[in-house]
Amino acid sequence: MAPVVEFRPERSEYAYTFGGVAPVARVVPGTVLKLWSEDAFNFALQSVSDLSSAEVDLRYVNPQTGPFYVEGAEPGDTLVVHIVDLTPARDWGVSAAIPFFGGLTSTGSTAMLQDALPDTTWIYHLDRARSVVTFDARFGDLSIDLPVEPMLGTIGVAPAAHEVRTSLVPERFGGNMDSPEVRAGTTVYLGVNVEGALFSLGDGHYRQGEGESCGTAVEGAMDSTIIVDLIKGGAPAWPRLESDSHWMAVGSARPLEDSWRIGNVEMVRWLEELFGLHSMDAYQLLSQVSLAPIANVVDANYSVVVKAPKAILPAASAYGGIHADLRARARGLA
Repeated sequence: MAPVVEFRPERSEYAYTFGGVAPVARVVPGTVLKLWSEDAFNFALQSVSDLSSAEVDLRYVNPQTGPFYVEGAEPGDTLVVHIVDLTPARDWGVSAAIPFFGGLTSTGSTAMLQDALPDTTWIYHLDRARSVVTFDARFGDLSIDLPVEPMLGTIGVAPAAHEVRTSLVPERFGGNMDSPEVRAGTTVYLGVNVEGALFSLGDGHYRQGEGESCGTAVEGAMDSTIIVDLIKGGAPAWPRLESDSHWMAVGSARPLEDSWRIGNVEMVRWLEELFGLHSMDAYQLLSQVSLAPIANVVDANYSVVVKAPKAILPAASAYGGIHADLRARARGLA
């Protein structure tokens, strides 16, 4: 029977970086982790009267649960994280328009001679019975129920070369990718850079549109059940995702087209591995089948997910078929 580790961090135990943090626990491959994570604002916004400019300290956003030291993980290995279940841990979530942050406002690096957009907070109430969160307009009377679609905004390992990166950054190590694809049923493959991998997660979203255009999703505390495993060798250069329906690669960079290019290059490399293709044939095939949803256009790097649908491709198995194995293990937990 797989070992089960439950961890709910005290406020003093959160990490705010990938790398540079001592592990909170050591786990063996195959461990089931049942984790609680705080919302991205670190519980600073609790009502519509709470404003980001007054309440949010950007040094302490995206608190990470972890990191966990995975026994046997060494640089060049592949850390495998299967998301079994994500359940909102509160009956409300919060979103905000933060001054000079977001996709449709000037920022510190895209400077314009204009005032910031209004500092505004929205509270979304959760109806668990109907599995919806409610959007209530702040400047009008519209109210809309939106389906709950839980995901994790951050999931990653310690970077290479002794780097320490803020939990606001997505990069090769994973991090703040903000992809709705990081949801229950998805397996995440991350290249190990340091001994033990030093894996962490957080930034739970009760739902988020592709691109996270205003800079924040419906942010909320999350109960996460995951299985962490390890494959010796085979480290992907950038994060890979596998669901029952798609092979996926995530590129994170600026400008946005470079993140798109990274994702496409990584999917070409993966199609070569999966089907024994020449790189030019993989390039041609991907050109005809790929989907490329934007994960975020607001973080320190922008993230694009490049997807290849399994249904129209020959049957193939990645990493020894571990995704299917993990799906079966997850069903066994239920």
